[in-house]
Amino acid sequence: MAGWLFVITLVIALVAVYRPFGDYMFRVVTGTRSNIVERGVYRLVGVNPSAEQTWGVYARSVLAFSAVSILFLYLFLRVQDKLWLSLGFDPVTTHIAWNTAVSFVTNTNWQAYSGESTMGHLVQMAGLAVQNFVSASVGIAVAVALIRGFAARKNGTLGNFWVDLTRITLRILLPICVLATIVFMVAGMVQNLSGGTDVTTLTGATQHLTGGPVASQEAIKELGTNGGGFYNVNAAHPFENPTTWTNWLQLFLILLIPFSLPRVFGRIVGQNRQGYAIVAVMGILAIASVALTVGFETHGGGTVPQAVGAAMEGKEVRFGIPNSATYAAATTLTSTGSVNSFHDSYTSFGGMMPIVNMMLGEVAPGGTGSGLYGLLILAVITVFVAGLMVGRTPEYLGKKIGAREIKLASLYFLVTPTIVLAGTAAAFATGNNSTALNVGPHGLSEVLYAFTSAGNNNGSAFAGITVNTPWWDTALGLAMLLGRFLPIVLVLALAGSLARQKATPESEGTLPTHQPLFVGMVVGVTVVLVALTFLPALALGPLAEGLS
Repeated sequence: MAGWLFVITLVIALVAVYRPFGDYMFRVVTGTRSNIVERGVYRLVGVNPSAEQTWGVYARSVLAFSAVSILFLYLFLRVQDKLWLSLGFDPVTTHIAWNTAVSFVTNTNWQAYSGESTMGHLVQMAGLAVQNFVSASVGIAVAVALIRGFAARKNGTLGNFWVDLTRITLRILLPICVLATIVFMVAGMVQNLSGGTDVTTLTGATQHLTGGPVASQEAIKELGTNGGGFYNVNAAHPFENPTTWTNWLQLFLILLIPFSLPRVFGRIVGQNRQGYAIVAVMGILAIASVALTVGFETHGGGTVPQAVGAAMEGKEVRFGIPNSATYAAATTLTSTGSVNSFHDSYTSFGGMMPIVNMMLGEVAPGGTGSGLYGLLILAVITVFVAGLMVGRTPEYLGKKIGAREIKLASLYFLVTPTIVLAGTAAAFATGNNSTALNVGPHGLSEVLYAFTSAGNNNGSAFAGITVNTPWWDTALGLAMLLGRFLPIVLVLALAGSLARQKATPESEGTLPTHQPLFVGMVVGVTVVLVALTFLPALALGPLAEGLS
């Protein structure tokens, strides 16, 4: 009953904020007035806030900003020992610095290290936490640019990236994080700059016990912008998630922005019912995932869990199975990557669900921005398939889906599976799968999970695998880099192609894209595409383990 109440109240809260918060974000991204802080940022960067950008200029702006961010963060990590508040930590090694810089700039926040024993406070605050904001803002900005492509009437422009980035960061992410931080501190999360002085030695290993700005990091993380944190299994640590109601609040913040963005979509294209259709697809997939994950873990498949009546290995007793499994589903359906239980200890089928969630493309509701534009790509593919079935040129929101549009949408869908499957194969071909804790199907699942998480910019892991090696840091860094920016370029190219089209009037043959039939078709296309792509890999990993 407690598990049911946890999920039901979470759904009610998300439904309650969908319209008001979505309308607020709509006003932010469509407003024309800039405040004094924003005008100062524009002057500093040298940007004309009233200038519109074509898709090529918008894409180059995204790539240039991200490239500079990676370079800055890499150098920041390499000179950590010379910085204030370094806590005496050494410079981060070259391969971890590369991996971490790419990880946080791509909004993956994968960590191949233990945060509390590797990073000083200044690097955490001025390096990693800054990227928690701006990398998430980039995702929302790209989603808004795609929506403008659907709404544009042959002007070919998508807005201004620098204006979008600034407004989203200052008006959406920062205010909510400040409020959430206050609530989390009241709940008992630590917010300080002390630590680094107490040392405990156990069996020859030195462990630094450090404090840090945990509450602010947690607030940032749970807005869906970050999976990284000070502590491993970060959202299970009592300093970061002390009670059941903070667990609920963290999930609410994880899902808040992604589930509200379809309202922005509906408002900008002038049809709120289109937003309801997209959020319905997200909701159906999310509810199915949560139900399956909780069901598999509650059932406790396996000899030992069935003997003792529960699959509690790797889970916090204060959260229990339902809340832990719900958290696992939510953080892999989004690009958060935060965890409050040990996914590697889940049952075979229960552990399969977080992998499948990421393989869906994290579209239910997905990451901040990336979930919406990923689902809109799937909607375009669905419209194209429907057009083939009835023998007419497909169209979506008054825009024809021709050869160029479907090629871009198809390439978008193929990028991530290529990265995931090629990376997994490369790990086995080079013998680097030997760093997995397990052998057999579960060992394959650990490697598959790592590349699925990196390629989809999630950040969680089947943490039994050791990835703190030059090969793994380099390979996963490339997976994160390509998995983030290749899809973004394709999305913006599609947005530019749509923005150059004139509106096509609806006719009797136009597929209604706001009705339950279309919602069901998008759900079906999403599941079928993922099944056809990843079923062989899943059959060799979690399915083989569960059926043995």
